[in-house]
Amino acid sequence: MWRSLLHLSLLLSLALAAEDFYKLLGISRSATTKEIKKAYRQASLKWHPDKNQEEGAAEKFASINRAYEVLSDEEKRKIYDRHGEEGLKQHEAREAGGGGGGFDPFEQFFNFGGRSQRGNQEQRTPNVDVPLELTLEQMYSGATFEVTYIRQVLCLKWEMCMKNNPECQGPGIRVKRQQIAPGFVQQVQQHDDRCVARGKMWLNNCSECPSKTESEKIDLTIDVVKGIRNSEAITFEEVADEKPGYKAGDLNFVVVEKAHPEYHREGDNLYKTMEIPLVDALTGFSLTLKQLDGVEFSITIDDIIECDEVLRVPGKGMPRRNGRGFGDLFITFEVDFPDALTADQKKKLREVLGSSKGGSGSSEL
Repeated sequence: MWRSLLHLSLLLSLALAAEDFYKLLGISRSATTKEIKKAYRQASLKWHPDKNQEEGAAEKFASINRAYEVLSDEEKRKIYDRHGEEGLKQHEAREAGGGGGGFDPFEQFFNFGGRSQRGNQEQRTPNVDVPLELTLEQMYSGATFEVTYIRQVLCLKWEMCMKNNPECQGPGIRVKRQQIAPGFVQQVQQHDDRCVARGKMWLNNCSECPSKTESEKIDLTIDVVKGIRNSEAITFEEVADEKPGYKAGDLNFVVVEKAHPEYHREGDNLYKTMEIPLVDALTGFSLTLKQLDGVEFSITIDDIIECDEVLRVPGKGMPRRNGRGFGDLFITFEVDFPDALTADQKKKLREVLGSSKGGSGSSEL
């Protein structure tokens, strides 16, 4: 009697804990298969360790994968709802004979839950590259963009449009066996678009999923880190179009640096050209400049500046990609000579600068 009550109590506590997986995906216990699939996509994008650097993101991502594994499988979901996660683990242990190969949610997403292609290189849909134009100011300070992307995803009832066919050896690959003589069998490989996975063939004119895929809008947050460089890609893994039998490719936002009116960039360094009058080149001057984040700084030059002389200003370039300091600013000075001088100006210049060794006759300005 006591053992029965204890067993019942454990079952009740485990059943109550079944809500955890639903909460992880942010769905109700009555959620449909499509709602579960959509919630998983959004949650996995948000908590993917490559995109989310918060502490505990990797553990959260793993929990989300486990939640989707269970709730997307009708049998596992029923066991989880009735007996909780511990009861489900006991069931899985019995099914696997104490073993088990683990779960890959992406493989179930795009390869129908099969593991037969693990030994071969997995085929993927093409990656998508989208240009992302950024100003030098945005690349200096970092930026965040909220975008909506439209892609093709497998329709809700795509599983109902497939039939078993052992001749299918992968997406688009069909291998037929032909007996050419007693005891001799020839294998002929053909291209067949109806083959969507190993052992799976698509049914033509299937009313449940006539076009194989459907359009889906997804919201993405593009985080531009400080110091990002031209042609660098911000990648969202497996967010390109889905296709039966294929793993989704990546969506890449490729940085395109806009031309800047004052600066140009090379690596972590910035370059700027300035024109100064001859008097400043000879007597020195102070200069106030503005960084790309709007912060002003001053430099003072006391030495004589030659034409096309380059001044290095340490630490006033772009933020380094690794987060350790800044590059340098290089300023090239172009000296603006006057178009003409009066006789009096020439005389005073000679008095200040002194005459050349050749005398005054041949060296007059």
